[in-house]
Amino acid sequence: MTRVAVIGANGRMGSTSVAAIDASEDLQVVSQLDVGDDLAAITEEAAHVALVFSTPDVALDHVRWCVEHGVHVVVGTSGFGDDKITEVERISAAHPGIGVLVVPNFSIGAVLLMKFAADAAPFFESVEVIEMHHPDKIDAPSGTATRTAELIGQAREAAGSPPLPDATTTDPGGARGASVAGVPVHAVRARGFVASQEVILGGTGEILSLRHDSSTRESFMPGVLTALRWAPTNAGVTVGLDAALGL
Repeated sequence: MTRVAVIGANGRMGSTSVAAIDASEDLQVVSQLDVGDDLAAITEEAAHVALVFSTPDVALDHVRWCVEHGVHVVVGTSGFGDDKITEVERISAAHPGIGVLVVPNFSIGAVLLMKFAADAAPFFESVEVIEMHHPDKIDAPSGTATRTAELIGQAREAAGSPPLPDATTTDPGGARGASVAGVPVHAVRARGFVASQEVILGGTGEILSLRHDSSTRESFMPGVLTALRWAPTNAGVTVGLDAALGL
């Protein structure tokens, strides 16, 4: 039985994860922590792995504490960007036996969409990403959209693809969105969405649209459980659920 500590257990993803972990046959929640709680409870309860859903301003500190105390980590905090990952890699170098898995999106469907988009991107002249979330989300673009654009950019660079065509010279309001790895990314915040993403790929005379929608947080739970099972047996820092899924 793998013993799990959940940091950010009172949040939407944290509370849903606690229920899913407790319903599994091989994982057990031994510690639930939120704002103001002492992280020492993680080691006092002999947790093997911590699931981090704390807010972006404290998530790095929580990951650091876990690694330094010999606890494997799965990071689900949105907006855990490259600067934080670089710092975790630095910290982890002094603790080579600890596994840290940073997951921009726990949805298996979303992970497959990212893979399909990266595979397809070199074959099309144009590609753009649109992500749609509820208006309570505090970061934009989403971690998933950022990761998708990065994978698309890497795939196009490896294939020797030219820059995306765009004749826009005037955009005072930022209507063309953010640029991530040279890929336009647009964020929609509207009540009714949980997490959705569409990748639009265009060539002369054709459009290919790839879209994924999560309508409940329970849709993320198979990925959460997979990550918690994988991280303790895979040392070092890994980004994305791809490796845990064998992709």
